[in-house]
Amino acid sequence: MELDGGLGDEPDDEYGGGHGVDPTDDHADDRADDGLTSVPLLPPDDRLWRHPSEIAAHGLPGGRTFAVPRATAKPRQWGPFLAGATGALLVIGLVTAVGGFRTRAVPVRSVERVAVSAYEAVAPESKGTDAAAAVVDRVHPAMVQVRAERPEGVLNSSGFVFRQDGYILTSARVVGGARRVTVTLSDASKHLASIIGTDPDTAIGVLKVDREQLSSAPLGTATTVKPGQTAIAVGMPTWAAVTVVSGVGRVVRSKDSPLLVDMIEVLAGFDPLASGGPLLDERGAVIGVTDVHDGHGYATPIDIARKVADELIRTGEVVYPWLGVEGDDVDSEMAANLGIDGGALVTDVGDDSPAYLSGVHRGDVITDLEAVHITSMATLKLELRNRRPGEAVTLKLLRDGKPTSLNVTLVERPSRF
Repeated sequence: MELDGGLGDEPDDEYGGGHGVDPTDDHADDRADDGLTSVPLLPPDDRLWRHPSEIAAHGLPGGRTFAVPRATAKPRQWGPFLAGATGALLVIGLVTAVGGFRTRAVPVRSVERVAVSAYEAVAPESKGTDAAAAVVDRVHPAMVQVRAERPEGVLNSSGFVFRQDGYILTSARVVGGARRVTVTLSDASKHLASIIGTDPDTAIGVLKVDREQLSSAPLGTATTVKPGQTAIAVGMPTWAAVTVVSGVGRVVRSKDSPLLVDMIEVLAGFDPLASGGPLLDERGAVIGVTDVHDGHGYATPIDIARKVADELIRTGEVVYPWLGVEGDDVDSEMAANLGIDGGALVTDVGDDSPAYLSGVHRGDVITDLEAVHITSMATLKLELRNRRPGEAVTLKLLRDGKPTSLNVTLVERPSRF
Protein backbone atom coordinates (compact mmCIF):
# COMPACT_ATOMS: atom_id res chain seq x y z
CA MET A 1 0.00 0.00 0.00
CA GLU A 2 1.17 3.54 -0.66
CA LEU A 3 1.84 5.77 2.31
CA ASP A 4 0.73 9.38 2.32
CA GLY A 5 3.18 10.41 4.98
CA GLY A 6 5.92 9.15 7.29
CA LEU A 7 5.96 6.21 9.62
CA GLY A 8 5.56 8.23 12.80
CA ASP A 9 7.69 10.13 15.23
CA GLU A 10 9.90 7.27 16.36
CA PRO A 11 13.48 8.59 16.05
CA ASP A 12 16.20 6.59 14.32
CA ASP A 13 18.83 5.18 16.64
CA GLU A 14 22.47 4.39 15.98
CA TYR A 15 21.54 2.01 13.17
CA GLY A 16 19.71 4.57 11.13
CA GLY A 17 20.95 7.98 12.20
CA GLY A 18 23.68 9.65 10.20
CA HIS A 19 23.47 7.25 7.26
CA GLY A 20 21.11 9.12 5.00
CA VAL A 21 17.90 11.08 4.67
CA ASP A 22 15.21 9.43 6.77
CA PRO A 23 12.07 9.14 4.67
CA THR A 24 10.01 9.83 7.82
CA ASP A 25 11.71 13.15 8.60
CA ASP A 26 8.89 15.44 9.80
CA HIS A 27 10.64 18.53 8.41
CA ALA A 28 11.65 17.11 5.04
CA ASP A 29 8.67 18.66 3.28
CA ASP A 30 9.42 22.10 4.74
CA ARG A 31 12.97 21.93 3.47
CA ALA A 32 11.79 20.63 0.13
CA ASP A 33 9.57 23.72 -0.26
CA ASP A 34 12.68 25.86 0.21
CA GLY A 35 14.55 23.92 -2.48
CA LEU A 36 16.75 22.19 0.07
CA THR A 37 17.48 18.61 0.97
CA SER A 38 19.18 17.15 4.04
CA VAL A 39 22.66 15.67 3.94
CA PRO A 40 23.75 12.99 6.45
CA LEU A 41 26.30 13.77 9.12
CA LEU A 42 29.67 12.06 8.89
CA PRO A 43 30.66 9.96 11.93
CA PRO A 44 33.81 11.20 13.73
CA ASP A 45 36.04 8.31 12.58
CA ASP A 46 34.92 8.82 8.99
CA ARG A 47 35.97 12.49 9.03
CA LEU A 48 39.59 11.60 9.81
CA TRP A 49 40.30 10.64 6.21
CA ARG A 50 37.66 12.69 4.38
CA HIS A 51 38.53 15.67 2.21
CA PRO A 52 37.63 19.02 3.91
CA SER A 53 35.11 19.74 1.16
CA GLU A 54 33.21 16.57 2.09
CA ILE A 55 33.16 17.51 5.77
CA ALA A 56 31.76 20.91 4.85
CA ALA A 57 29.11 19.31 2.69
CA HIS A 58 28.06 16.73 5.26
CA GLY A 59 28.36 18.74 8.44
CA LEU A 60 29.85 18.19 11.86
CA PRO A 61 28.58 16.24 14.84
CA GLY A 62 26.19 17.64 17.36
CA GLY A 63 22.82 16.66 15.97
CA ARG A 64 22.82 19.22 13.13
CA THR A 65 22.51 18.69 9.39
CA PHE A 66 23.28 21.22 6.71
CA ALA A 67 20.88 22.14 3.93
CA VAL A 68 22.22 22.08 0.38
CA PRO A 69 20.51 22.88 -2.93
CA ARG A 70 18.16 20.15 -4.08
CA ALA A 71 20.05 20.04 -7.37
CA THR A 72 22.76 18.02 -5.65
CA ALA A 73 20.28 15.18 -5.24
CA LYS A 74 19.54 14.85 -8.96
CA PRO A 75 20.87 11.70 -10.64
CA ARG A 76 22.86 13.60 -13.29
CA GLN A 77 24.94 15.18 -10.53
CA TRP A 78 26.83 11.90 -10.36
CA GLY A 79 28.60 12.81 -13.61
CA PRO A 80 31.23 15.23 -12.20
CA PHE A 81 31.95 12.92 -9.28
CA LEU A 82 32.35 9.91 -11.57
CA ALA A 83 34.80 11.89 -13.75
CA GLY A 84 37.70 11.69 -11.37
CA ALA A 85 37.01 8.13 -10.38
CA THR A 86 36.96 7.00 -14.00
CA GLY A 87 40.33 8.59 -14.75
CA ALA A 88 41.95 7.22 -11.62
CA LEU A 89 40.50 3.75 -11.99
CA LEU A 90 41.46 3.49 -15.67
CA VAL A 91 45.04 3.65 -14.40
CA ILE A 92 44.24 1.00 -11.77
CA GLY A 93 42.66 -1.17 -14.46
CA LEU A 94 45.76 -0.83 -16.64
CA VAL A 95 48.04 -1.80 -13.76
CA THR A 96 45.78 -4.75 -13.01
CA ALA A 97 45.83 -5.87 -16.64
CA VAL A 98 49.63 -6.06 -16.69
CA GLY A 99 49.83 -7.88 -13.39
CA GLY A 100 50.11 -5.02 -10.91
CA PHE A 101 47.48 -6.59 -8.68
CA ARG A 102 47.70 -10.28 -7.92
CA THR A 103 44.70 -12.27 -6.82
CA ARG A 104 44.67 -15.89 -5.74
CA ALA A 105 41.70 -18.20 -5.87
CA VAL A 106 41.91 -18.99 -2.18
CA PRO A 107 39.72 -17.96 0.78
CA VAL A 108 40.61 -14.52 2.13
CA ARG A 109 39.98 -13.00 5.52
CA SER A 110 38.94 -9.41 5.92
CA VAL A 111 41.65 -6.86 6.70
CA GLU A 112 41.40 -3.24 7.71
CA ARG A 113 41.23 -0.85 4.78
CA VAL A 114 40.68 2.86 4.31
CA ALA A 115 37.50 3.50 2.35
CA VAL A 116 38.08 5.65 -0.72
CA SER A 117 35.01 7.34 -2.15
CA ALA A 118 34.71 7.94 -5.87
CA TYR A 119 33.83 11.53 -4.96
CA GLU A 120 37.38 12.30 -3.84
CA ALA A 121 39.16 11.96 -7.17
CA VAL A 122 39.60 15.07 -9.33
CA ALA A 123 40.08 14.85 -13.09
CA PRO A 124 38.73 16.50 -16.24
CA GLU A 125 35.43 15.37 -17.74
CA SER A 126 35.85 12.54 -20.22
CA LYS A 127 33.81 10.57 -22.68
CA GLY A 128 34.13 7.56 -20.35
CA THR A 129 32.71 9.60 -17.49
CA ASP A 130 29.70 10.63 -19.55
CA ALA A 131 29.09 6.99 -20.37
CA ALA A 132 29.28 6.01 -16.68
CA ALA A 133 26.88 8.80 -15.73
CA ALA A 134 24.49 7.66 -18.45
CA VAL A 135 24.60 4.12 -17.05
CA VAL A 136 23.68 5.42 -13.59
CA ASP A 137 20.84 7.48 -15.04
CA ARG A 138 19.40 4.46 -16.85
CA VAL A 139 19.27 2.30 -13.73
CA HIS A 140 18.01 5.08 -11.45
CA PRO A 141 14.28 4.56 -12.22
CA ALA A 142 14.58 1.02 -10.83
CA MET A 143 16.35 2.07 -7.62
CA VAL A 144 14.63 2.15 -4.22
CA GLN A 145 15.49 3.29 -0.71
CA VAL A 146 14.85 0.68 1.99
CA ARG A 147 13.97 1.52 5.60
CA ALA A 148 13.84 -1.53 7.87
CA GLU A 149 12.50 -1.24 11.43
CA ARG A 150 14.22 -3.94 13.46
CA PRO A 151 14.04 -4.81 17.16
CA GLU A 152 17.48 -3.26 17.70
CA GLY A 153 16.79 -0.13 15.68
CA VAL A 154 16.34 1.19 12.15
CA LEU A 155 18.55 0.30 9.20
CA ASN A 156 18.55 2.26 5.95
CA SER A 157 19.87 0.79 2.71
CA SER A 158 19.21 0.40 -1.00
CA GLY A 159 17.53 -2.04 -3.35
CA PHE A 160 16.34 -2.27 -6.93
CA VAL A 161 13.29 -3.49 -8.80
CA PHE A 162 14.15 -6.63 -10.78
CA ARG A 163 10.60 -7.53 -11.85
CA GLN A 164 8.05 -5.05 -13.12
CA ASP A 165 5.33 -6.54 -10.90
CA GLY A 166 6.91 -5.04 -7.80
CA TYR A 167 9.62 -7.49 -6.69
CA ILE A 168 12.76 -5.93 -5.23
CA LEU A 169 16.22 -7.35 -4.52
CA THR A 170 18.07 -6.04 -1.46
CA SER A 171 20.34 -7.11 1.43
CA ALA A 172 19.23 -9.99 3.66
CA ARG A 173 21.26 -8.51 6.50
CA VAL A 174 19.16 -5.35 6.46
CA VAL A 175 15.61 -6.71 6.08
CA GLY A 176 15.96 -10.09 7.79
CA GLY A 177 13.96 -10.06 11.04
CA ALA A 178 12.52 -6.58 10.39
CA ARG A 179 9.12 -5.74 11.92
CA ARG A 180 8.24 -3.31 9.16
CA VAL A 181 9.89 -2.33 5.88
CA THR A 182 9.16 0.80 3.87
CA VAL A 183 10.56 1.50 0.43
CA THR A 184 10.77 4.79 -1.41
CA LEU A 185 10.62 4.44 -5.18
CA SER A 186 12.49 6.68 -7.60
CA ASP A 187 9.30 8.72 -8.07
CA ALA A 188 9.49 9.57 -4.31
CA SER A 189 6.36 7.55 -3.45
CA LYS A 190 6.55 5.54 -0.21
CA HIS A 191 5.15 2.02 0.11
CA LEU A 192 4.93 -0.66 2.76
CA ALA A 193 6.84 -3.70 1.52
CA SER A 194 6.22 -7.36 2.24
CA ILE A 195 9.29 -9.44 3.09
CA ILE A 196 9.02 -12.36 0.68
CA GLY A 197 12.06 -14.04 2.18
CA THR A 198 15.76 -13.81 3.00
CA ASP A 199 18.71 -16.13 2.47
CA PRO A 200 21.66 -15.35 4.75
CA ASP A 201 23.83 -17.91 2.87
CA THR A 202 23.83 -15.64 -0.17
CA ALA A 203 23.08 -12.29 1.57
CA ILE A 204 19.93 -11.88 -0.57
CA GLY A 205 16.57 -10.49 0.51
CA VAL A 206 13.41 -10.15 -1.60
CA LEU A 207 10.68 -7.54 -1.03
CA LYS A 208 7.34 -6.94 -2.76
CA VAL A 209 5.36 -3.72 -3.15
CA ASP A 210 1.81 -3.42 -4.42
CA ARG A 211 2.65 -1.70 -7.70
CA GLU A 212 2.57 -2.84 -11.31
CA GLN A 213 4.47 -1.80 -14.43
CA LEU A 214 7.49 -0.54 -12.51
CA SER A 215 10.80 0.20 -14.19
CA SER A 216 13.11 -2.76 -13.63
CA ALA A 217 16.89 -2.99 -13.81
CA PRO A 218 18.33 -5.03 -16.70
CA LEU A 219 19.88 -8.25 -15.36
CA GLY A 220 23.15 -9.46 -16.88
CA THR A 221 25.42 -12.31 -15.84
CA ALA A 222 28.46 -12.58 -13.57
CA THR A 223 29.81 -15.71 -15.26
CA THR A 224 32.13 -13.61 -17.45
CA VAL A 225 33.24 -11.12 -14.77
CA LYS A 226 37.03 -10.91 -14.50
CA PRO A 227 39.41 -9.20 -12.05
CA GLY A 228 40.47 -5.84 -13.40
CA GLN A 229 37.25 -4.95 -15.21
CA THR A 230 35.39 -1.75 -14.47
CA ALA A 231 32.16 -1.88 -12.48
CA ILE A 232 29.74 0.74 -11.18
CA ALA A 233 28.09 0.47 -7.77
CA VAL A 234 24.89 2.47 -7.23
CA GLY A 235 23.04 3.29 -4.02
CA MET A 236 20.22 5.56 -2.95
CA PRO A 237 19.53 8.39 -2.72
CA THR A 238 22.42 9.72 -4.88
CA TRP A 239 25.49 7.55 -4.32
CA ALA A 240 27.59 5.97 -7.06
CA ALA A 241 31.16 4.76 -7.44
CA VAL A 242 33.12 3.70 -10.49
CA THR A 243 35.31 0.88 -9.24
CA VAL A 244 37.36 -2.13 -10.32
CA VAL A 245 36.65 -5.81 -9.69
CA SER A 246 39.55 -7.00 -7.56
CA GLY A 247 38.52 -10.65 -7.25
CA VAL A 248 35.87 -13.25 -8.03
CA GLY A 249 34.97 -16.45 -6.19
CA ARG A 250 35.85 -14.75 -2.91
CA VAL A 251 35.05 -16.19 0.50
CA VAL A 252 33.73 -13.71 3.07
CA ARG A 253 34.02 -14.42 6.77
CA SER A 254 32.06 -11.74 8.58
CA LYS A 255 30.95 -11.28 12.17
CA ASP A 256 27.35 -10.56 11.13
CA SER A 257 26.65 -13.24 8.49
CA PRO A 258 27.29 -16.92 7.70
CA LEU A 259 30.25 -17.91 5.55
CA LEU A 260 29.63 -16.43 2.09
CA VAL A 261 31.20 -18.11 -0.94
CA ASP A 262 31.65 -17.23 -4.61
CA MET A 263 31.41 -13.48 -3.99
CA ILE A 264 32.62 -10.61 -6.20
CA GLU A 265 35.04 -8.23 -4.46
CA VAL A 266 35.58 -4.64 -5.59
CA LEU A 267 38.15 -2.01 -4.67
CA ALA A 268 35.80 0.81 -3.65
CA GLY A 269 34.64 1.29 -0.10
CA PHE A 270 30.83 1.35 0.05
CA ASP A 271 28.54 3.80 1.75
CA PRO A 272 26.36 1.71 4.10
CA LEU A 273 23.34 3.13 2.28
CA ALA A 274 24.50 1.34 -0.88
CA SER A 275 24.06 -2.15 0.63
CA GLY A 276 21.49 -4.04 -1.41
CA GLY A 277 21.99 -1.88 -4.50
CA PRO A 278 23.16 -3.11 -7.91
CA LEU A 279 26.70 -3.61 -9.16
CA LEU A 280 26.68 -2.82 -12.89
CA ASP A 281 28.96 -3.61 -15.79
CA GLU A 282 29.97 -0.92 -18.26
CA ARG A 283 26.85 -1.61 -20.36
CA GLY A 284 24.57 -0.99 -17.40
CA ALA A 285 23.52 -4.61 -16.79
CA VAL A 286 23.34 -5.82 -13.18
CA ILE A 287 26.13 -8.28 -12.38
CA GLY A 288 25.71 -8.40 -8.60
CA VAL A 289 23.84 -7.29 -5.48
CA THR A 290 26.15 -5.29 -3.25
CA ASP A 291 26.80 -5.53 0.48
CA VAL A 292 29.35 -4.27 2.98
CA HIS A 293 31.21 -6.70 5.21
CA ASP A 294 33.76 -5.39 7.71
CA GLY A 295 34.19 -2.28 5.60
CA HIS A 296 34.79 -4.13 2.33
CA GLY A 297 32.66 -3.91 -0.79
CA TYR A 298 31.33 -7.25 -2.09
CA ALA A 299 28.51 -8.39 -4.34
CA THR A 300 26.53 -11.60 -4.67
CA PRO A 301 26.69 -12.66 -8.35
CA ILE A 302 23.38 -11.86 -10.03
CA ASP A 303 23.07 -15.43 -11.36
CA ILE A 304 22.99 -16.73 -7.77
CA ALA A 305 20.79 -13.86 -6.57
CA ARG A 306 18.20 -14.47 -9.28
CA LYS A 307 18.08 -18.22 -8.58
CA VAL A 308 17.61 -17.57 -4.85
CA ALA A 309 14.99 -14.89 -5.48
CA ASP A 310 12.96 -17.17 -7.75
CA GLU A 311 12.96 -19.88 -5.08
CA LEU A 312 11.97 -17.42 -2.35
CA ILE A 313 9.10 -16.11 -4.48
CA ARG A 314 7.95 -19.63 -5.31
CA THR A 315 8.22 -21.28 -1.87
CA GLY A 316 9.24 -18.61 0.66
CA GLU A 317 12.49 -20.37 1.49
CA VAL A 318 15.68 -21.70 -0.05
CA VAL A 319 16.28 -25.43 0.41
CA TYR A 320 19.88 -26.55 0.83
CA PRO A 321 21.24 -30.08 1.04
CA TRP A 322 23.00 -31.07 4.28
CA LEU A 323 26.10 -33.16 4.72
CA GLY A 324 26.51 -32.46 8.43
CA VAL A 325 30.18 -31.58 8.86
CA GLU A 326 32.01 -28.55 10.17
CA GLY A 327 35.64 -27.89 9.54
CA ASP A 328 38.57 -25.78 8.44
CA ASP A 329 40.80 -25.48 5.43
CA VAL A 330 43.83 -27.75 5.38
CA ASP A 331 46.85 -25.56 6.10
CA SER A 332 50.02 -25.62 4.04
CA GLU A 333 51.96 -27.72 6.54
CA MET A 334 49.33 -30.45 6.69
CA ALA A 335 48.91 -30.35 2.93
CA ALA A 336 52.65 -30.85 2.45
CA ASN A 337 52.71 -33.75 4.92
CA LEU A 338 49.79 -35.45 3.17
CA GLY A 339 51.04 -34.68 -0.32
CA ILE A 340 47.88 -32.81 -1.36
CA ASP A 341 47.14 -29.29 -2.60
CA GLY A 342 44.39 -28.62 -0.08
CA GLY A 343 41.21 -30.07 1.34
CA ALA A 344 38.44 -29.70 3.91
CA LEU A 345 39.49 -30.83 7.38
CA VAL A 346 36.53 -32.22 9.34
CA THR A 347 36.50 -30.88 12.91
CA ASP A 348 32.96 -31.92 13.88
CA VAL A 349 30.28 -34.30 12.63
CA GLY A 350 26.61 -33.65 13.40
CA ASP A 351 24.69 -36.33 15.30
CA ASP A 352 22.49 -38.39 12.98
CA SER A 353 23.71 -36.37 10.00
CA PRO A 354 24.33 -37.99 6.60
CA ALA A 355 28.08 -37.74 7.25
CA TYR A 356 27.73 -39.45 10.65
CA LEU A 357 25.55 -42.25 9.25
CA SER A 358 28.02 -42.82 6.40
CA GLY A 359 31.05 -43.08 8.69
CA VAL A 360 32.78 -39.70 8.34
CA HIS A 361 35.07 -39.08 11.35
CA ARG A 362 36.63 -36.05 12.95
CA GLY A 363 40.09 -35.55 11.51
CA ASP A 364 39.14 -36.83 8.05
CA VAL A 365 40.25 -34.66 5.13
CA ILE A 366 37.71 -34.45 2.30
CA THR A 367 39.50 -34.14 -1.05
CA ASP A 368 36.74 -34.87 -3.59
CA LEU A 369 32.95 -34.82 -3.85
CA GLU A 370 31.98 -36.87 -6.89
CA ALA A 371 34.28 -35.61 -9.66
CA VAL A 372 34.83 -32.18 -8.07
CA HIS A 373 38.20 -31.61 -6.39
CA ILE A 374 37.79 -30.08 -2.91
CA THR A 375 40.55 -27.70 -1.82
CA SER A 376 38.82 -25.91 1.08
CA MET A 377 35.68 -25.82 3.19
CA ALA A 378 34.39 -23.04 0.95
CA THR A 379 34.84 -25.27 -2.10
CA LEU A 380 32.90 -28.01 -0.32
CA LYS A 381 30.08 -25.63 0.62
CA LEU A 382 29.89 -24.24 -2.90
CA GLU A 383 29.68 -27.71 -4.42
CA LEU A 384 27.00 -28.80 -1.95
CA ARG A 385 24.97 -25.74 -2.97
CA ASN A 386 24.77 -27.25 -6.47
CA ARG A 387 23.29 -30.51 -5.15
CA ARG A 388 19.77 -31.38 -4.03
CA PRO A 389 18.40 -33.17 -0.94
CA GLY A 390 18.03 -36.90 -1.59
CA GLU A 391 21.00 -37.00 -3.94
CA ALA A 392 23.61 -39.73 -3.36
CA VAL A 393 27.24 -38.61 -3.65
CA THR A 394 30.65 -40.20 -3.22
CA LEU A 395 33.17 -38.58 -0.89
CA LYS A 396 36.89 -39.21 -1.28
CA LEU A 397 38.88 -38.49 1.84
CA LEU A 398 42.10 -39.15 3.69
CA ARG A 399 41.97 -40.83 7.10
CA ASP A 400 45.28 -41.07 8.94
CA GLY A 401 46.92 -40.32 5.61
CA LYS A 402 45.25 -43.23 3.80
CA PRO A 403 42.68 -42.67 1.01
CA THR A 404 39.17 -44.01 1.37
CA SER A 405 35.72 -43.46 -0.21
CA LEU A 406 32.28 -43.20 1.37
CA ASN A 407 28.80 -43.04 -0.17
CA VAL A 408 26.56 -40.38 1.37
CA THR A 409 22.91 -39.53 0.75
CA LEU A 410 22.28 -35.83 1.32
CA VAL A 411 19.16 -34.63 3.15
CA GLU A 412 17.44 -31.26 3.50
CA ARG A 413 19.31 -28.99 5.87
CA PRO A 414 17.51 -28.65 9.21
CA SER A 415 16.28 -25.15 10.09
CA ARG A 416 18.62 -24.90 13.08
CA PHE A 417 21.66 -24.80 10.76
